Amino acid sequence: MTERGARISVRQVDDRFGQLRSLAGLPADLSVHCLRHSYISHLIEDGADPLFVQWQAGHSWASTTAVYTTVGQDARNRMLRRALARAYHSEQG
Repeated sequence: MTERGARISVRQVDDRFGQLRSLAGLPADLSVHCLRHSYISHLIEDGADPLFVQWQAGHSWASTTAVYTTVGQDARNRMLRRALARAYHSEQG
């Protein structure tokens, strides 16, 4: 909301972000959408509850949230190590 109570448009957010991005010397291809995508991906990589992630993204459907997620190789390796550790410990009884 603006100081006058009007809604801020997506265009206004993108324009202001572009100005600040330039002042900070960040790459021109960095966008608000990139930050949103990264935020959702990091939540998932850090093991946040999928329903929480869906809520944070404002999605009605989990399948929509899944489109935004990209799990990096480091996160996949951590998940695999945890799964193998659980499997190993359950065999040890």
